Amino acid sequence: MDYRAAKKFILTKLRDELSDRLVYHGLHHTLDVLKMSAELCDSEGVSEHDRVLVKTAALFHDAGFVKNKHAGHEAEGCILVREALPKFGYKPADIECICGMIMSTKIPQSPGTLLEEILCDADLDYLGRDDFFAIGETLFEELQAYSLINDEQSWNRLQVSFLSSHRFHTRTNKMLREPVKRRYLDDLKDLVATYA
Repeated sequence: MDYRAAKKFILTKLRDELSDRLVYHGLHHTLDVLKMSAELCDSEGVSEHDRVLVKTAALFHDAGFVKNKHAGHEAEGCILVREALPKFGYKPADIECICGMIMSTKIPQSPGTLLEEILCDADLDYLGRDDFFAIGETLFEELQAYSLINDEQSWNRLQVSFLSSHRFHTRTNKMLREPVKRRYLDDLKDLVATYA
């Protein structure tokens, strides 16, 4: 597996082809998920081979957004994975493992393995971090740009619903991120309660 070459390939593709309207699902998000995936692999004791698979999945998990649509971007990303990764020496079983991780990030998340849990938690890590509101604002802007949400009250109601049903999967994020996320949920519930 030539991880470095695969990384260079996908980062160039994302840099060149992602829409400017993707203010949340931009290259910065992919790099954040990559960083958090690596940290979770460390804290969850993942082998070096599996770590490379998780990092590759992180790099490709939102590659389907080059098609500039939200619905079905995970499946589009897997099409790209199956086309591109054999050229970088990834074996069929590793490619299927990577696609399993990518598909598990589809909302509602449905991880079935530790590696899938790691990618899911890395993808939504910000829900339990200090930058929650700043990152959430970029998602709100993006959803508005694609006419997927109308106004701030609708957005805040959606966030309450999403945070209420979301759960972290890894031991690490259950401990580190879940308590912080619950505080944000309480704050948003208080805010939504003020709406007419």
